[in-house]
Amino acid sequence: MEKSKDTRVSREQLYEEVWAEPMTTVALKYKVSSSFLARICTRLKVPRPQRGYWAMYATGKRPKKPPLPAANPGDELEWARDGEARRAPMKLESQRLKFKHRKRSELPALHPLLIGFQDRLNEGRDSIFNPFIRPIKRLLPDIITSKKTVQSIIDVANELYLDLEAHGHQVKFSPHGRCFWRRMVDEREKARGGNHNSYLWSPSRPTLVFIGSVAIGLTVYEMTEYVEVRHIDGEYIKITDLTPQQLKKAARSYSWTSTQDMPSGRICIQASSPYPGTQWTKQWQEKKAGDFADKLPGIIRELEIASVTIAKQVEEAEHKAEIQRKQYEQECEIERQRREEERRRQALEEAERRRVKAIKDSRDELADIIKAWAKAKRIEEFFADVEHRIADLEDAEKAVVLDRLALAHKMVDSTDALKWLTSWKTPEERNT
Repeated sequence: MEKSKDTRVSREQLYEEVWAEPMTTVALKYKVSSSFLARICTRLKVPRPQRGYWAMYATGKRPKKPPLPAANPGDELEWARDGEARRAPMKLESQRLKFKHRKRSELPALHPLLIGFQDRLNEGRDSIFNPFIRPIKRLLPDIITSKKTVQSIIDVANELYLDLEAHGHQVKFSPHGRCFWRRMVDEREKARGGNHNSYLWSPSRPTLVFIGSVAIGLTVYEMTEYVEVRHIDGEYIKITDLTPQQLKKAARSYSWTSTQDMPSGRICIQASSPYPGTQWTKQWQEKKAGDFADKLPGIIRELEIASVTIAKQVEEAEHKAEIQRKQYEQECEIERQRREEERRRQALEEAERRRVKAIKDSRDELADIIKAWAKAKRIEEFFADVEHRIADLEDAEKAVVLDRLALAHKMVDSTDALKWLTSWKTPEERNT
């Protein structure tokens, strides 16, 4: 099968194929393993026959074939072996929705995403170059904190998540198979000029709140402040946090003072659009530690309003992406035609080169044959003269000459012109 026919396979085509033939047969058609094709089916939400299906089918039984489910907004519509797969339109709500509120008493004390999270943080590590915890496990809520602020930041995240749930907005990890982006954070309370590389920990999947069908990324993180610090015993400590004992120790030992970004104990909530091609983002910062309690209702209202903006941005981004996709396909088709025309031109040039060479080679060979025949003809005349002259020789001498003449005949090419011409190749025979 040609590669061009294999580059994109729709969900519908794949569904029909895996229910028409065993998975191993379909996989062989696409030159992949059956396990790889099974993963593609899972990603595209294409149901496939279970183990033993084809054995039952061979005995005449016909197990029920499940229908192909409709693609959800944002799901892949095809298996794209080259390029990016087309996705179902997001169809996000662009109007304010009436959300079903829940009582906080109906919700757990700790949001499900945060169960065991503090233990995972305690297993993490920090360093002199990065004071924030780097958890070992990566499928965790999108929370960045130092060890001193763990409890307070979990409390803020828990209140945020539960308040959103109480307003009817589900908070969860990004679903499998969905293309959601996580916007990076700048942990500095006040950004300064120049490049900034903080090397912060990031989760394997974004934490999202779904307001209707609109997803919004949530990151809760501790900010840093640019302050004067003292290096004591391998640790940087804020000048304002130094105890009298530490000051005395610093005076007695080698230490130095510098200015660095240090965890402030104050928290920031960042919300952003996780959809490709959109730009919406917003941060809410604590002015002093612990003042988020009164801000959460306002943050939730802003997120509900922002869902309308994000839905419009997604619609615009999809429209732009569709235009770009069509332009790309047109450019690919133009490039394909150009290459095809180039291949035809090269094939014609190669055919003409072979034709000219065949004529030259044929002409050269015929000239060589004629020269060789002429040479052989002169030798034959030499033999004829010898035969004429031996008539006057004595019998004994004649016998010796005849023997030598016979040997000489064997060493000379034939002078049969027909035989020579038959061995010659014409230009047409050279091109076959």
